Amino acid sequence: MEKMKVDPDLLPPMPMTLVGATVEGRANFMAAAWVTRVGHKPPLIGVAINHRQWTGQGIRQTGAFSVCLPGRDLLEKADYCGLVSGRNVDKAALFDVFYGDLGNAPMIRECPVCLEVSLTQTVEFEHHAFFIGEIKAGWADGEVLTAGRPDVDKYKPLLLTMPDNRYHALGPVVAQAWSVGKALKKGTDHESSGD
Repeated sequence: MEKMKVDPDLLPPMPMTLVGATVEGRANFMAAAWVTRVGHKPPLIGVAINHRQWTGQGIRQTGAFSVCLPGRDLLEKADYCGLVSGRNVDKAALFDVFYGDLGNAPMIRECPVCLEVSLTQTVEFEHHAFFIGEIKAGWADGEVLTAGRPDVDKYKPLLLTMPDNRYHALGPVVAQAWSVGKALKKGTDHESSGD
């Protein structure tokens, strides 16, 4: 099949989240999809936030933030959080806000899964800051757990694609990771760690 050159601004599907921070003494949430795990031990997560966003100011002030994963039932409110600024609107009033172990990372009770994060590093770019933090605690609704762990088939995370700016639902499982490729690995002369 012939490859066609496309816009380099194309991004892979990203998780749709609500990032929370305490800004000037009150809870605030923003829609954020530029979110990724960056470490395993300790568990690190990073989020890119434009310098003009009020939430970034709160992360800098308190050294803490949350990453909340909304379900489809919160999509309208989550999208709204990406349309208005917390400087002008009390977005936290849309939700039942709770705090966990850190005490200053607001989370949304209606989100089936929430992470409490302690800021460890900030990487500055021209238009964005990339906030990296250690996940100090995870909070999940009991009905989305399987064997004590959040189950994506139950909490149904949302994805955002850009630059078409569309929300998607996560699809069905298609294979087991680090297993489906074993048939190809069999018979090779060397062991590989996936490098």
